[in-house]
Amino acid sequence: MRPSSVAMDLSPLRASRDYRLFFAGFLGALFGTLMTAVAVSVQVYEMTGSPTQIGLTALARAAPMVAGLLAGGVLADRYDRRALMLWTRLPLAGVAAALAVNALLPEPRLWVVYAATAVTGLLAGLGGPALLAATPALVGTERLAAAGALTSASTQLAALAAPAVGGLLVAGPGPAACYAVDAAGYLVFSLAMLFVRPLPPAHAAPDRGVRQAFAAVGAGLRFVRRDRLLLGMMLVGAAAMVFTMPQALYPVLADRQFGSPGVTGLLYAAPALGALLGAAASGWTGRVRATGYVLVGAVLLWGGALVGFGLSPALPAAVAFLALAGLGDFVSETLRGALLQHGTPDELRGRVSGLWMVQAIVSPALGNAAVGFLADLTDPRTAVVSGGAVCVVAAAAVAVAFPALRRATLAAEPADRQGAARR
Repeated sequence: MRPSSVAMDLSPLRASRDYRLFFAGFLGALFGTLMTAVAVSVQVYEMTGSPTQIGLTALARAAPMVAGLLAGGVLADRYDRRALMLWTRLPLAGVAAALAVNALLPEPRLWVVYAATAVTGLLAGLGGPALLAATPALVGTERLAAAGALTSASTQLAALAAPAVGGLLVAGPGPAACYAVDAAGYLVFSLAMLFVRPLPPAHAAPDRGVRQAFAAVGAGLRFVRRDRLLLGMMLVGAAAMVFTMPQALYPVLADRQFGSPGVTGLLYAAPALGALLGAAASGWTGRVRATGYVLVGAVLLWGGALVGFGLSPALPAAVAFLALAGLGDFVSETLRGALLQHGTPDELRGRVSGLWMVQAIVSPALGNAAVGFLADLTDPRTAVVSGGAVCVVAAAAVAVAFPALRRATLAAEPADRQGAARR
């Protein structure tokens, strides 16, 4: 096998100037966002001492984000997607600045953290479907898997570096420094999008009022419900996230299990290490024929590795299992994203992307809240191990119940076979 056959495919960056701008802005904003996630978790834990409160900040972001995503999906099928991305991301710089000011107060207000988190969720939701739905127009359908791998790799690169830097900044200057970097990241994204061409939907739905907007959301729901592949992917994604989201426990485990709050950033960064190793050899993702089986196997790897993480008494083993979990998460995310974009018509892409992101946001938010609650009832290690075991069982059950998920492929096949595989 030639190294070029597995090396990361960079063709989307070479072929599209607009995608290069989008990619650079996305990475800049993401870096600051992930630093803020660490800062919020540590700040809330220091203010309250409660794992449940850390999980509730995730819910505070997720609830308004769901409303934003549903509305944003309709907007992305009606209006220019570039403009939606620009005008929903730019105000987030001001929200991050407000968090910085609050953190500099002698006694920071917890309600400000919750309010800023909720506003962030709403605005991110309104622009999220446009961000996802614009990808095919930027790179072309033949490069969707490569673009998905690049997006996942950039996410994991930021997830590797940003939490580590964020942990150092929290321990040094304090959370306000992380929030300031976040504000700068949103400004970078907004500046980059100013130079991207307009991205209107190919078949824009007419704007006919609120009632028709609800009907449009319903059309997206019906499409997902009837498509067994998309429904199966959403359910297996939920299985991977609702039961196994240990991020809310990283500050607690760093303090109680490993004896050093400074380890928090390392735990946040460890899954990204495995994901980046997978990204470096991701060239195969667009050519693998048994896409569905590989996808399910990746989710099982994620859940099983988190069981190992929860059972690990020593930090090196814990970090290794988190890296293995990150590898499984990278493969699953890349393949699911490519299958979603490949199988959704452009006129529905905004709404389906919005529904997809609702699942992707609500599931981990529920997972963080649930694992925090379970940790309060039992202990953090028990919560992580239990969640990983349930994930493995649930993912296997979804794979059995949805043959279309197992048969899914990104490799070129005759149209009649593709249609049969989705039923």
